[in-house]
Amino acid sequence: MIDNRDRHRFELTENGLMAWAEYHIRDGVYIIPHVEAEPPLRGTGAAGRLMAAITDAARAGGFKLEPRCPYARIWFQRHPGARDVLA
Repeated sequence: MIDNRDRHRFELTENGLMAWAEYHIRDGVYIIPHVEAEPPLRGTGAAGRLMAAITDAARAGGFKLEPRCPYARIWFQRHPGARDVLA
């Protein structure tokens, strides 16, 4: 996963295809309004792997996340061990 700061999104590339999570930062919190994967990646778990990588990056970087995208919210509901990074 990379933090594409120019495009304000986290990106995960698998098999030449991309899943990404757009963000903007407010008061040090990364707000995630949208998560998407290219159609061939949908249903493969790529977006979930992206969310796990974002969670790891938040822990390592000491920042918090605020998921606004329905997918991201559901992901955190399904992964209670990741909620420590929520704002």
